[in-house]
Amino acid sequence: MKVSIIGGGGLVGSCAASALQFGRIVREIALVDVNLELAEGQALDLLHGASLISDQKIYASGTESVTDSDVICITAGLRRKPDESRLDLINRNVALFRNILADVKQHGVKPCAKVFVVSNPVDVLTYLAVQELGLPPAQVIGLGTVLDTTRLRSMLAQRLNMPPTQVQTLILGEHGDSMVPVWSAAQVAGLPLDKYPGVTPAVIAEVEKKTRGSGAEVIKKKGGAGFAVGASIADVIHSIALDQHRILPVSSLQNGAYGLRDVCISVPTVVGKKGVVECYEIDLWPKEKMALQKSGSVLRETIDKVLRG
Repeated sequence: MKVSIIGGGGLVGSCAASALQFGRIVREIALVDVNLELAEGQALDLLHGASLISDQKIYASGTESVTDSDVICITAGLRRKPDESRLDLINRNVALFRNILADVKQHGVKPCAKVFVVSNPVDVLTYLAVQELGLPPAQVIGLGTVLDTTRLRSMLAQRLNMPPTQVQTLILGEHGDSMVPVWSAAQVAGLPLDKYPGVTPAVIAEVEKKTRGSGAEVIKKKGGAGFAVGASIADVIHSIALDQHRILPVSSLQNGAYGLRDVCISVPTVVGKKGVVECYEIDLWPKEKMALQKSGSVLRETIDKVLRG
């Protein structure tokens, strides 16, 4: 499988490339960036460690690399400021993203190619990609709440002094302020969260608050997220490459799940080589379902305001 990362010279794109290199699954990684020299430097750095990791082909390239790519991962975009919500980014990022999409269309992509949007605000830009690229909607995926979900699991594991891999929970909805932690489905080591020793409503509220603020905290302390988002990107791409049919909270165009329509938002989604294979409606607490529908309304209003004028 060949993956082109548009924005591959930046922090997110280069961390995604590194995670894919360590994953040893995709065969070819092209780093595309408006700053070609920076992309070349990142590719060279990855190449220097290749003999210890894998035999992948990794190089810098122009946008022409998308033509024969199986996955086109778009990470390019302006960074969120410490006190700025992801949705506040939209007016600054839509014009840039439209230029990227036009460049991709000019070079052309394979009919079976998957476009994987990471740039923020990811749900709105995923919707824009669906509208402008002309690909089947199932082949356009946004990172959605995959990063939020792994943050929540890790924060909960740290609070309970448990291995992070033994914590299972989920965030759905918008990748942003209206995201919806699904505590009704949370488990620790196979046990329902509310049955696990030491778990109280106060603990849950504490972990949720910390998770909601964790993105801004990383930006404040180191300038932007890199390692975790890179790992999250690789997790989704590996599910596509291996046709794993794993259920992931990616963002995709919804047409009925939980009453959500004509909006890209995260719901439990089966991800495989075709992209979105199926979306599931798991049982939610009534307040969670209402919050998810509200999250969809928030995104719908933003799309109507910004993309449709």
